[in-house]
Amino acid sequence: MHNAPTASIGGHPAVSATAKLYLWAGVILILAEWLGAVSLPLGPGKVVLLPMVWALLFGAAVGLGSRRLPSALAITRSDQFRAAAVLQPALLLFVAKLGLVVGGSLPVVFASGWALAFQELGHFVGTVLLGLPVALLLGIKREAVGATFSVGREPSLAIIGERYGMDSAEGRGVLAEYLTGTLFGALFLAIVAGFITSLGIFDPKSLAMGSGLGSGSMMAAAAGAIAAQQTPEVAKQVMTLAAASNLITTTLGTYFTLFISLPLAVWGYRVLEPLIGRTTKASNQPADGLKASEVELETRELGWGGKVSAWLAAAALALLGNYVGYKTLSAAAFEGMAVMVFAVFLGELLCVALRRRIPAVCTVSVVAMFMTSPLCPWAAQVTQLTGSINLLAVITPMLTFAGLAVAKDIPAFRRLGWRIVLVSFLANFGTFIGAVLIAEAFH
Repeated sequence: MHNAPTASIGGHPAVSATAKLYLWAGVILILAEWLGAVSLPLGPGKVVLLPMVWALLFGAAVGLGSRRLPSALAITRSDQFRAAAVLQPALLLFVAKLGLVVGGSLPVVFASGWALAFQELGHFVGTVLLGLPVALLLGIKREAVGATFSVGREPSLAIIGERYGMDSAEGRGVLAEYLTGTLFGALFLAIVAGFITSLGIFDPKSLAMGSGLGSGSMMAAAAGAIAAQQTPEVAKQVMTLAAASNLITTTLGTYFTLFISLPLAVWGYRVLEPLIGRTTKASNQPADGLKASEVELETRELGWGGKVSAWLAAAALALLGNYVGYKTLSAAAFEGMAVMVFAVFLGELLCVALRRRIPAVCTVSVVAMFMTSPLCPWAAQVTQLTGSINLLAVITPMLTFAGLAVAKDIPAFRRLGWRIVLVSFLANFGTFIGAVLIAEAFH
């Protein structure tokens, strides 16, 4: 467990760095919710910039501009890592809200049938089919395998690290994908998903299933952008299916990447590289061009005190967002938020009891789904209380913390060539659109 450093003003102990982080998050959230959704026409469709996108951008701006701020206000590199650490338990509050929605909408999930089951294949095959050929055409060599076999979240790092080592070409590729996703994944998918939704080509339910990428922030951004363009009833179904898809991706995704998409990427590289591979500056990337230490992939897991602090801070920010953005701050909202925090607490306890063999995101989802399912005698009351909290208001605090955390990765990001960054974007787009197409076919 890492203790938060403290700032000092005039030689006297001041507010802790964690409290400063929460204060900044509050300011950013108020500004983002006050700006609201902004629609920008783009060809036949439109790009919708939601409060969560503003929160991500403003958080990143604060982190990048902190060098010019007084030390008492600056978000230091240590604070940025703290923001990343806080984001993980804070996301569980969003997971709980999704679980509560899913529990009361299980018939919608079951009615999706094969579409929900098979879209998972699209998540992991789409990255390879779209990203790998482009990577080879751009002159990227073995890095292409690591950058395109998945969306490059933590389990993917572990798989490549064990199979090839993080200092290998494949390791540099997956680090590039991880870094690009961390910095821009949520923003990129929010814009892309929102634009594709505005075209009216796909069923919103298919788009929702494509949003379950296995990353909480990416799923929140994509599903939120889709739901924002729907009626309230359809928006609820969108978030339900996105949550169900994300749960499947989180639980089964490691096995899909290990046994299906990674072998497919290796086979595709072996077959396609002699046919379309090119030699460019990207082909001669030095072996020390990108190291795991530069991205500082240290897992700073908070202790129970830090987790409870993160849950309460995220809850307070969500209530603030609910008031500023949706003009709702009732007693029911406070009670509903207490229920959500309780679900997160029980889910975390269950995760610990299972010795973390099952991720907390899964245990929290199960607990929350039970609370609104027909099996729970208090399902109606829980649904009524938690229904007073807008789901999008819960997303914005999460992306605020994500924005405050990204500045720490900018130096390593600058070392990446634009080619592999483009490939990473294509891999993220491929996993989204691949799942959407399969879900649409079975819908």
